[in-house]
Amino acid sequence: MTEKKYGVLSLPVIVAALGYFVDIYDLLLFTIVKKPSMIGVGATDGSLLSDSTRVINWQMLGLLLGGIIWGVLADKKGRLSVLFGSIILYSIANFCTGFIHTVDQYAICRFAGGLGLAGELGAGITLVSELLPKNKRGIGTSLVAGIGLSGAVFAYFTYQFTQDWRMCYFIGGALGVALLLLRVSVAESGMFKEVKESNAVKGNFFMLINNGKRFKKYITSILIGLPTWYVIGILVNQSDRFGKAMFGSTTIDSGRSIMFAYAAIAIGDMFVGLVSHWFKSRKKALLLYYILCILCLVLFFSSYNHSNASMYTICALLGFSTGFWAIFITMGAEQFGTNLRATAATTIPNMVRGALPLINMLFLDLFQKSWGWTLINSGMVTGAVVMTITLIAFYFTEETFHKDLKYVELP
Repeated sequence: MTEKKYGVLSLPVIVAALGYFVDIYDLLLFTIVKKPSMIGVGATDGSLLSDSTRVINWQMLGLLLGGIIWGVLADKKGRLSVLFGSIILYSIANFCTGFIHTVDQYAICRFAGGLGLAGELGAGITLVSELLPKNKRGIGTSLVAGIGLSGAVFAYFTYQFTQDWRMCYFIGGALGVALLLLRVSVAESGMFKEVKESNAVKGNFFMLINNGKRFKKYITSILIGLPTWYVIGILVNQSDRFGKAMFGSTTIDSGRSIMFAYAAIAIGDMFVGLVSHWFKSRKKALLLYYILCILCLVLFFSSYNHSNASMYTICALLGFSTGFWAIFITMGAEQFGTNLRATAATTIPNMVRGALPLINMLFLDLFQKSWGWTLINSGMVTGAVVMTITLIAFYFTEETFHKDLKYVELP
């Protein structure tokens, strides 16, 4: 029986893109509604920073644990099983968040939301990568990321329109339920079906780290994605603090900075698949975006960044330059055999997200608190460290553009 051929605008690609849209909506919603929602559950001006940090740390912990759990399940039970399970979990978490009244309840709900969100992107990218022909994989996954990342823009305007953070969470839950109904008609990956019937070891996370060659591929696949969360988690998220330190502004809205950055990231991710297709190379496309990112980092810390307008513009440029999320995760999926592919593709982006607290420790705890550096100097040196690590990892990363994905990893 001939396996069905899918195009870049086929139902699995569109549904995966909409799934990532809901994922990003939920992931960034807390950042957008942080202040009113934290005050709404009892935080004070004095406790706002520590309480909100606790909530986001619980969400990141959920993402880390969920990445491993859902990745293993996707290789053992199927890509669709994880897509259904993950969206049910984070939809329930969203609805529950709308009813919370304490910081502890907020943290628990965001932990559960993180667990659910962790399975969405990796399983979706894996499914799309396995269903599309190799010459269309990059374009298809870029479409998934480009549409998905616009969920952050939707989250921003949803709050601007409703001015009700609880309603925003209810809307997120409703979007998840609608997506669940769409997923019913999506087919499972043929590659997974073949492996499922074989005796190959499936979804063993330790196989990623107990073999030197695979471990190297896994670590480099994680490290090449670090600039995205340095830019979003440090520069864009704290653009209000940088604006005050650099040119005395007290009116920059970091939520608006995130909206501009994510709108540009979505555009960048749309283009990166086409660039990769034109170069016939994942690595060349990635290197181009790294160069753009470095130039934008120089611009961020230069004298050209001297007003609210320039800050928002540069945040958007930084967003575009880090719009390689699609190719980065696609490369992670392409590095490994079918029996480990979803485990890798699901854990890799969540490991990168989970690296943000480590980057924050470098930026805040070491450089500012321990060494007494200024915010600006700390930001510049942290960026230099992140980009250096990333470029070294990039050098050792395998090119995967023409790689055939029909193979399995041996123990």
